[in-house]
Amino acid sequence: MGCGSCTTTKDGQPKGCKNNGTCGTDSCNKLTVFDWLSNMSLPNGEKPFDWVEVRFKNGRKHYYKNTDYLPLTIGDIVATQAQTGHDVGMVTLTGELVRVQMKRKNFDQTDEQKIYRKASQKDIDIWVKSREKEEPMKVKARQFAIDLKLEMKISDIEYQGDGSKATFYYTAEDRVDFRELIKVFAKEFKTRIEMKQVGFRQEAARLGGIGSCGRELCCSTWLTDFRSVSTSAARYQQLSLNPLKLAGQCGKLKCCLNYELDTYLEELEKFPKPEIKLKTEKGIAICQKTDIFKGLMWYAYDGEWMNWHKLTPQQANEIIASNKQGKAVASLEEYAINLTEEAKTEFENVVGQDSLTRFDKPKRHKKRNNNKKRNKSRSRNAK
Repeated sequence: MGCGSCTTTKDGQPKGCKNNGTCGTDSCNKLTVFDWLSNMSLPNGEKPFDWVEVRFKNGRKHYYKNTDYLPLTIGDIVATQAQTGHDVGMVTLTGELVRVQMKRKNFDQTDEQKIYRKASQKDIDIWVKSREKEEPMKVKARQFAIDLKLEMKISDIEYQGDGSKATFYYTAEDRVDFRELIKVFAKEFKTRIEMKQVGFRQEAARLGGIGSCGRELCCSTWLTDFRSVSTSAARYQQLSLNPLKLAGQCGKLKCCLNYELDTYLEELEKFPKPEIKLKTEKGIAICQKTDIFKGLMWYAYDGEWMNWHKLTPQQANEIIASNKQGKAVASLEEYAINLTEEAKTEFENVVGQDSLTRFDKPKRHKKRNNNKKRNKSRSRNAK
């Protein structure tokens, strides 16, 4: 069931989504949790879990109790309980997996909010009309904030399903006094107003976009929670600390820096700590570089920074163990000499095996030469 904002052409073909795929319906939805318990039957006598997961605009999710045991499936549009009135959303998860998700997110089951009914056509019509008001409202709301000289950005507006309340999502660096702004909004839009501040990551997830990898943003397609990302994640992965490359469209560090961090940390446990210095009779060696993929470490003597010596982690640990016993090895060269790299040919030279111009038409140079000779002979006879 579409939301009405997915416009179509005269031929009935989809033209595009007015809400940029954030309306929360099944025609342009965010990736949902895969219900891997859907095919499992419950033991005899047990009733199915009476809570369901409902998603609203921009991926906002909440859990509701199905007190009337309505036959709900994923994709059903339902009317749910709200503080005042009712809201309209789409069922994204049912059954025993909801119990697992609620436990993982530490959801308080004492906060019981119920599902009233499956949404009727009247509920959907009111919901769609409310959604159509959001975009022009956002333009006016931003202008009002500029007129009042408030340092804030209104990123999105979400109407409640019955159209009785509008939630304004905004981002700001500091605390904003928007009491006067709420009065202007209530006078202009004639509805209940709620202001909700969101972070820059949440704003990017709501707006969407294309990342530097060429794909849609993770936060707007499948990422459901935001974990803290620090510059140490880039250091462990030996990435250059360039803020232009490490920052996403939200201006914060990219969430994908955490994806492979555990693998790097696991591999780094096999290496000695780079701050440990190696004591040799020739001098003290300091670690200059660690290559996780090749399994090598580069050391240089103090004062001889141009000459690097390659060691394996096992060799470095062997030197560190002897240093702990109070012994200093002769030099790094004794260990580095044993590293001989064999050149591996991973390709074949095919130049000359076949002609690249074998399908081209042969050039006719002989006829051109004969024509030149004829022209020369004619000119001589004329003389």
